Amino acid sequence: MSAARLVDGAIAGAVGSAALNVVSYLDMVLRARPASSTPEETAGRIAGLAHVDLGPEDRADNRRSGLGPVLGYGVGVGAGVAYALLAGRRRVPLPVAVTLLGGGVMATSDGSMTVLGVTDPRRWGRTDWLSDVVPHLAYGLAAAATWNRLRPPSSARGR
Repeated sequence: MSAARLVDGAIAGAVGSAALNVVSYLDMVLRARPASSTPEETAGRIAGLAHVDLGPEDRADNRRSGLGPVLGYGVGVGAGVAYALLAGRRRVPLPVAVTLLGGGVMATSDGSMTVLGVTDPRRWGRTDWLSDVVPHLAYGLAAAATWNRLRPPSSARGR
């Protein structure tokens, strides 16, 4: 496994994370909905489980606000690296790659928030699911397209 492949996976994951955030922010603009509190709540729960003191409450709120998105980027970049490990040298068809990447990140983030008691997807309505699925599909598409751009088929590399 080359380091370049892992770096390309991390780059693809970072691009996917940026796309997820842009789509989420556009949803907020279009529907005039508030920002989700789940990233900050997740960061607070993880800090509590890890016995990390975030400081006085006024500072802890700010730290949770920063940690939530950082954790999200960590999941996104990590998923890109995991994809690089799984894909290897194979060229994965774009629809499959989008599903693996977007679905994997969605399952990781939603699963961890469910385990931590931050959310319960069984109680979500159609709009809630769409608000979650669409940005994760954007993640998958952006990450897969970036991966494919950084890792062209081996026949194209020799030109």
